Amino acid sequence: METTAMDLRTFKTPKADIHLIEGGSGPDLLFLHGAGGITKEDPFLAALAEKYHVYAPLLPGYGDSEESTEIRTMLDFTLHAHDTLMALGLDKPIVVGHSMGGMIAAELAAIAPNDIDKLCLIASAGLWLDDHPIPDVFATMPYELPELLFHDPEAGGAMMTAGADFSDPEFLTAFLIQNARQLGMAGKILFPVPDRGLSERLYRVKAKTVLVWGESDKLIGMPYGEAFNQAIAGSELVKVPEAGHMIIIEQTAAVLAAIAKLG
Repeated sequence: METTAMDLRTFKTPKADIHLIEGGSGPDLLFLHGAGGITKEDPFLAALAEKYHVYAPLLPGYGDSEESTEIRTMLDFTLHAHDTLMALGLDKPIVVGHSMGGMIAAELAAIAPNDIDKLCLIASAGLWLDDHPIPDVFATMPYELPELLFHDPEAGGAMMTAGADFSDPEFLTAFLIQNARQLGMAGKILFPVPDRGLSERLYRVKAKTVLVWGESDKLIGMPYGEAFNQAIAGSELVKVPEAGHMIIIEQTAAVLAAIAKLG
């Protein structure tokens, strides 16, 4: 089956030039990516675009976008997301965030509750539970990531390295530089722990909210899904078997079905 093609374009917000992946038709959906970033070839975006008009902005420092020294704090990230929404002219789109993107989406819904009325948080960062510490991805070696991110580490590792030639010095250099840029931006809000006071603001969320969690998530485990569920009034927690933190890849259909609950 032919997938929906996604386009990449650039536009300006007050703080940065934004690289935006866009495509599909249907209700407007703003997707906020995780620390690993996203590309226009991403199969999850293509799947979303079968049902929605998808807007997936890259954070500064991701892809070919320039880094921004003006985006430093959690408030900066949140206002940047709101600036993006306003610059796109979106009126109450469905807002979906995965992992780090879920953290930004939750903050956006808390700070601008009248602008967000449909919210989906997928394996979202943003909280900290002393009894369930989140592993430090910044101290994790690349070969350890599949075990941490996937229900099926072998299949996940194959997906992560597809098309990558780490024996090519030029490819390896470009990969390491890009990875350092992305983690440098992500580290501003995730390091050393992703606790920036979000738990104290979640009471402000008015949006109809669906939470989607993989039952095998070893990075941000199910107790975090349950904590978000308790903190956001009226939210629904969808638990997906045979899925880890990269649930959007391992169980795409289940994630799409959960988003569809928002109407």
